[in-house]
Amino acid sequence: MKQTLDEPLKVLLIGSGLWYLGEGMFGPLLAVFTERLGGDILEITWAWAAYLLTAGILTILFGRISDKIGKERLMISGYAVNALFTFGYLLVDSPSKLFFVQIGLGLATALATPTWDALYARFEDKKYDGEEWGVADGMPHIVTGIAVIIGGLLLIYTSFTTLFVIMGCIQIVATLYQARIIKMKHYKK
Repeated sequence: MKQTLDEPLKVLLIGSGLWYLGEGMFGPLLAVFTERLGGDILEITWAWAAYLLTAGILTILFGRISDKIGKERLMISGYAVNALFTFGYLLVDSPSKLFFVQIGLGLATALATPTWDALYARFEDKKYDGEEWGVADGMPHIVTGIAVIIGGLLLIYTSFTTLFVIMGCIQIVATLYQARIIKMKHYKK
C-alpha cells in the first residue's frame, strides 16, 4: 500500500471504524437485552432476522438507487439513521419495539453499506487492490472485537441506558466525520 492513504480513503476508513466501534458494542448483548425485556429465543431470532432481511433486501434496492442519485448523501443518511435508531434502543421496553428498532437499523445498513463500498472502490488505488481491500475488510472485525469487549465492560459497570447513549454518541461522531466525503465528491485520481 502507498505510504499514506489518499484523503477520501482515510475519511471512509476512519468514519467506518467509528461506526463499527459504536455498533459493535451491542453485538452479542442483544440476547441479554431481549431477555431483560421478557423476550425468549424465538423473539431474539425474529429481531435479528428482521434486521438481516431488511438490510439484505434494501441493500439491493439502495445500491441501484445510489447509481442514480448519489452515493455520498445516501451513505451519510445511513449513518444518521443508524445513530437515530441506536438512540431508539432507549425507548425499547418490549420485544415488538425491539423488532421495530432492528428494522430501522437494517434500513440504515442498507443505505450505508453499498454506497460506502462503491465510494471505497472509486478511491482505492488499483495497484494495491488486495492490501487496501484487506484493510477495508479486516478493520471492521478488529474494531468490532474491541467494541464488544468495551460494550461488555460498560454493561457490567453501568447500564444498557449508558451503553446506548455512548453508542449513539459515537454514531453521531461517525456520521459527522463521514460527512467530510461530501466535500470530496468531485475528487478524482
